[in-house]
Amino acid sequence: MDQTFESYVDQHFDEFVEQLREYCKHPCMTGQGIGVRETAEATSDVLRGLGADTHILETSGAPVVFGEIGSGDRTLLFYNHYDVQPPEPLDLWESEPFAAEVRDGKVYARGVADNRGDVMARVQAVQSYLATKGDLPVKIKFIIEGEEEIGSPSLQAFVKAHRDLLACDGCIWEGAGRDHEDRSVLCLGLKGVVHLELRLREAKVDLHSSFATIVPNAAWRMVWALSTLKSPDDKITVDGLIERVFVPTEQQLDLLRAIPFDEKELRTDLEIESFIQNLTGLPLLRKHLYEPTCTIQGLFSGYSGIGLKAVSPCEAIAKIEFRLVPNLEPDEVIRLLREHLDRRGFEDIEIITHAALGNAQASPDEKISVAAVQASEEIDHKRPIVYPWMAASGPMSFFSVDLGVPVVGAGSLWWYDARAHAPNESIRLMDYRKGISLIATIIDRFAAA
Repeated sequence: MDQTFESYVDQHFDEFVEQLREYCKHPCMTGQGIGVRETAEATSDVLRGLGADTHILETSGAPVVFGEIGSGDRTLLFYNHYDVQPPEPLDLWESEPFAAEVRDGKVYARGVADNRGDVMARVQAVQSYLATKGDLPVKIKFIIEGEEEIGSPSLQAFVKAHRDLLACDGCIWEGAGRDHEDRSVLCLGLKGVVHLELRLREAKVDLHSSFATIVPNAAWRMVWALSTLKSPDDKITVDGLIERVFVPTEQQLDLLRAIPFDEKELRTDLEIESFIQNLTGLPLLRKHLYEPTCTIQGLFSGYSGIGLKAVSPCEAIAKIEFRLVPNLEPDEVIRLLREHLDRRGFEDIEIITHAALGNAQASPDEKISVAAVQASEEIDHKRPIVYPWMAASGPMSFFSVDLGVPVVGAGSLWWYDARAHAPNESIRLMDYRKGISLIATIIDRFAAA
């Protein structure tokens, strides 16, 4: 990395941290309708201060902030979001969640790790590049949405309606981070996800439990239906689903073999004796990253208060989730589930879709993938850990599939105890400093790829 650039960042780093703190002081909980417009305006001001051609673009929900700067032969897109998770429970925070307090070499704030630290690191990297190295070697576009934390319900339609505006040669996703051994982590994709709600009703009202002899119990029927979705040895048994799951290539398995996965430390942290099926080694990591999931997230029926209530419930609700790998698309999974339940006499169970996102994957040979690995290695002086995709999900497929753009998660701000979505969320200042240099290096490596 150019020493003039490094010196500039060092000289302005305290100022950069203050800019980050000011940005983190804007509450924006889109699901609660709090601070959306104000934070979009603040985000627009950040990009406009960089000198980017900036617009606040309306969607059916929260607005999208778009900025463009530079005029290189290639175009690099940065995806981020300005909304954050609700800060509750407030009593577990050691400082106010939107005070962005600095202590012990960290910035503590709701959203600082997810995802405002990355927003500011990218802006400040471009600012420092322009101040020390001259014109950007690539055109850079920023897209910063306001609905990521509620499933990005408006983003896909926005992307499809603005294909020309968002056209690019590669995209750096909202971020990545560092593991327990302080190694940089990159990801080449995300799993898809389908969030569903199952509902059934057996009688007009809850009944005295003596009627359980002759009137169906909704809770039992829901339990029986759910028991057909997964076997006791944790295999998904929805008809036709597993048969569609992809078989990893040797290149994809090589990516797994290169991932250091500390099983013992994770078991200790979670206070469990073993993982499902007693798996270890490569089979454990393969199941974690390359297999879909079927998860019961919540069950609601009857009475669960203090004491007893002699009741046979008339209604039951189950919240379930499928995490999806290649060859499994949300609509197909919902169809398979519907047919599976119908075959077993559960036609009366209503399926409600709350959110659905496809999976996304980029080849490690893509120019943006190679550039991210090279840049991380140059900044860290060691090769990063490259995940084929993360076990988590997000709206990456709107870009990788709908736009046909390779997308890579890169950054250095998520440290192993960042506590995103939890009280006392934080980033380390040393990671923030490194993240600025990483982005500038990705720009150079992508231009030269």
